[in-house]
Amino acid sequence: MKRFARLFNALDRTTRTNAKVAALAAYFREAPEDDRLWTIALLSGRRPRRAVNATQLRLWAADRAGIPLWLFEEAYPVVGDLAETIALVLPPPARESDLPLSHWTRLLLDLGPAREAEKKTAILDAWDQLDETERFLFNKLVTGGFRIGVSQKLMTRALAEATGQDEAVLAHRLMGDWAPQSTSFAALVLSNDPAADLSRPYPFCLAHAVEGDPAALGPEADWLAEWKWDGIRAQLIRRGGEHYLWSRGEELMTDRFPEFAALRDFLPDGTVIDGEVLAWGQDIPLPFAALQKRIGRKTVPKKLLAEAPAMMLAYDLLEWEGRDIRMQPFCERRRLLEGALASLPPALPLRPSPLVEIADWQALAERRAAARTELAEGLMLKRRNAPYHAGRKRGDWWKWKLDPLTIDAVMIYAQAGHGRRATLYTDFTFAVWDGPDLVPFTKAYSGLTDAEFNQITNWVRRNTLERFGPVRRVNPELVFEIAFEGIQESTRHKSGVALRFPRMARWRLDKPASEANTLADLREMLATYG
Repeated sequence: MKRFARLFNALDRTTRTNAKVAALAAYFREAPEDDRLWTIALLSGRRPRRAVNATQLRLWAADRAGIPLWLFEEAYPVVGDLAETIALVLPPPARESDLPLSHWTRLLLDLGPAREAEKKTAILDAWDQLDETERFLFNKLVTGGFRIGVSQKLMTRALAEATGQDEAVLAHRLMGDWAPQSTSFAALVLSNDPAADLSRPYPFCLAHAVEGDPAALGPEADWLAEWKWDGIRAQLIRRGGEHYLWSRGEELMTDRFPEFAALRDFLPDGTVIDGEVLAWGQDIPLPFAALQKRIGRKTVPKKLLAEAPAMMLAYDLLEWEGRDIRMQPFCERRRLLEGALASLPPALPLRPSPLVEIADWQALAERRAAARTELAEGLMLKRRNAPYHAGRKRGDWWKWKLDPLTIDAVMIYAQAGHGRRATLYTDFTFAVWDGPDLVPFTKAYSGLTDAEFNQITNWVRRNTLERFGPVRRVNPELVFEIAFEGIQESTRHKSGVALRFPRMARWRLDKPASEANTLADLREMLATYG
């Protein structure tokens, strides 16, 4: 754990990419193989399942520190991070050990089914032999919130430098269904496992947002355009007589979308398709809320299958007849994709995402403005001769989203943030008018500058009416413009609506609370865009 703590400190001390890569590469050259494997797992989101809940950790930490629980609870929002708060309040360790990272991850895996008394004994024993940084990292592992500011791409680059492996090959190997408990460093990184390759997706190609006039991208003839759909980005894989469906977040979703099993009889082995999974009805996409009901389920009941049947709109063909074709030009991959899907029966849940004609940039801008009538979020622009990159590479793929919907709302509750914003009020609840009453309808915590959050924090402290734990009810005076991507009906909210990706576009210092929008305005938006 000491070696892993030194790596964390080296990464935490710098913002320079090359310095982070050098620290990681040195670690991958020197650390024990099991620790290397677990580090790869942690930096690619494969954490041990949470074995102890936050309430238990707070109680045990306060008890071990010899402080009342209320004092711990007062310190927590100031520090802003549970793992760090625990590491700070605990007394110095009674002894020192140099057990490796893999020991502590295995301990947490073993604690899953254990009784509470056994868990407490094991956690206290761990705290008693780890220093402050090691405790912080251990606590992060316990709480399941492990993030240390290193992307998977950066980690893969360092691993390639340390092992001499090709970075693109490593990026592909690290995708898919693997876990440190079921493989080894050598099998995952240094050798090619044909069996694992059967289900493994490719790293997804990602786009940058268009900034300014898209005409700056060059001649229209160099580009293809298609709708940007609001669903789940996924890869559909047909290999070894089976099919697999992977989300962009590397989650295997095959069982949640049984509709795609029928495609095994029509797609040839060695096919990988990149596309968007949508809920589908009457030959149009359904709102994301319909698809959301299927997310997180291991099995889907017949009623939900009927209410929200799935469709994949295919963007790209990455593998065809067992050949990786990602380096071929996009226009050629698109031609092969359309040919591959042309003979599929219309009832199957797979079809090409339609291309949008580009007569000129102005005409395309007019088509984009009508995206919501197509139930799309905007347009994707892809260079005709572009390969399928791994990750986000600037220049070949662009997302040209619609301007967000906006509404002016009154802030009625405030709560402190976390981490570096733990001393600022940054998390707000907003309301609109319903007659003489303010009805809460959304929360938001991003979009403003630190200077604005500082001003609002000072205002909240002067204008608090009531406290409910960490939440403060404030004078309903401040108005903010709330931007959001979509609106849908919701029985969970008093307002009857829910927003998609709400954030604060600006603080309306020019507008009194009495001029904020109304619930009727929200419902009109729901009727138009929901």
